[in-house]
Amino acid sequence: MGWAIALHGGAGDIPLSLSLDRRQPREETLRRCLQIGVQALKEQKPPLDVVELVVRELENCPHFNAGRGSVLTTNGTVEMEASIMDGKKRCGAVSGLTTVVNAISLARLVMEKTPHIYLAFDGAEAFAREQGVETTDPSYFITPHNIERLKQAKEANSVQIDYTRPSPQATVQETGIGNGDSQIGTVGCVAVDNHGNLAAATSTGGLVNKMVGRIGDTPLIGAGTYANHLCAVSATGKGEAIIRGTVARDVAALMEFKGLSLEEAAAYAVESVPKGNVGLIAVSASGEVAMPFNTTGMFRACATEDGYSEIAIWPSNMTE
Repeated sequence: MGWAIALHGGAGDIPLSLSLDRRQPREETLRRCLQIGVQALKEQKPPLDVVELVVRELENCPHFNAGRGSVLTTNGTVEMEASIMDGKKRCGAVSGLTTVVNAISLARLVMEKTPHIYLAFDGAEAFAREQGVETTDPSYFITPHNIERLKQAKEANSVQIDYTRPSPQATVQETGIGNGDSQIGTVGCVAVDNHGNLAAATSTGGLVNKMVGRIGDTPLIGAGTYANHLCAVSATGKGEAIIRGTVARDVAALMEFKGLSLEEAAAYAVESVPKGNVGLIAVSASGEVAMPFNTTGMFRACATEDGYSEIAIWPSNMTE
């Protein structure tokens, strides 16, 4: 038994032709956040602290679809959501945030400071003010890039998953994006310590051009986020498909009731969802890691106590 950590920056239609200037900032952020998480585990910080710390860092990066980089609703606003859970099944979740800098930390406060699991919209914002968490003007989250992404989605009359290719109506010259890159992706982290304690955390801005009030899989315990005594899971992709598949819970259930290994359970859960919709990261109580996906790619990273580490986007059998 040893510690292990995995993190993701979203799954989707990520083309092999993705330019270096688009890839590099995200890969560097994943590498930096992985190092932060590894260091925290080496310092024997609880996995719950580790996943919150890592996801906060990812939320603060504008290159991912969470926190600072959250995509916009059809009204041009942000509605952020997040959840956190540990192996003892303690959990907290939030949705509809418009001013909270780090949604994941508010989710943890819901878990620790209220009798509830899930707070949303005005109630969640009021709780944030009551708890003194950092808030800011909503304009902080509305980046020029995401304004352009919303424009593309409206032109295509679509609601778009992370890394959706630009609409045919928008040329590379017009968008400055090119190569199908949307510059964004839901974020998550899972971790286990030397004692088998587990935790998972996920945070997102949702879908580009989503309806106001839409809630995805990220804050739904058992869909986008789950942890028990066997494993911790964070999913990414098309929320509606992940909710229908109860993807994160399925990984744990397959281990618990079918006796599958983490790798087998994670692969089965992903394969059960229609292709192009989901990826996930997971760790087991014994320090195993799994990072399967059925999309073109998934920004991901992991490390284990025995010295293994990986930072990748596409399947290992595909070259850059």
